[in-house]
Amino acid sequence: MPEMPEMAEMPDAMTMATKTLTAKAEPFDSFWELPGNVEGSRRKFQQFYRHNYLRRFPADQAARILIIGCGPGYLTDLLLKAGYTNVRGIDSRAEKVRYALERELPCQAAEAFPFLEQAAQPFDMICLESELNHLTKEEIIEFAKLCRRRLRPGGTLLVHSLNGANPFTGTAALAQNIDHYNTFTDYSLTQALRLGGFEDVTAFPLRNFVFWTNPLNYVGLALERLIELGIRGLYALYAKKHPILTKKFAAIARNGA
Repeated sequence: MPEMPEMAEMPDAMTMATKTLTAKAEPFDSFWELPGNVEGSRRKFQQFYRHNYLRRFPADQAARILIIGCGPGYLTDLLLKAGYTNVRGIDSRAEKVRYALERELPCQAAEAFPFLEQAAQPFDMICLESELNHLTKEEIIEFAKLCRRRLRPGGTLLVHSLNGANPFTGTAALAQNIDHYNTFTDYSLTQALRLGGFEDVTAFPLRNFVFWTNPLNYVGLALERLIELGIRGLYALYAKKHPILTKKFAAIARNGA
């Protein structure tokens, strides 16, 4: 296992003031949902992250990376295995972080806003592992501004969201959780991040069918692409264009300051 990074410069979770946010049942800075079998699901989550996220992380494996909403440490663990040496995960729910601590992963219980406000050194990358939709639009812009202030010039923010452009899952996802305050398209999420001060924003789809050893994966992948083609055609009839139609999508924003 890679040597754990030096954490002396990190804020102490016990001394940070709590910030009141709108979400009550499922805070945005906590891993969205723990599976029934936490350890048994680790490989599946890491395969998802490896396919969708890993190439978006810095080439420099000494980069200072913060994972917000780390939960049991799935992404933190993957980055350490990939050779990154300066990774820290935080989650506002201590009962979720304990799974990461049992594996001796560099994670701690802390709320995102006060943690970022008191961070002593800038980060090369900040990654929100839980959904951005658990913040109101005003809170999203405030969060983006805070992240930008805590990133080095050229540093990046990685977030993901429910996709309102998918007519099958967008509306249902918004209604199914009392703490889902919005959905986004690639265009409107780009707008939100630009309002937060980021000018260079790139949205990309998140694919669920990434389990290449399972033959059913290819069936699901083919059906997914076929359904997206049909949706794209229906949107064209109404002179609408949405390039990303997956259930969820992500965006990476670069700090040009």
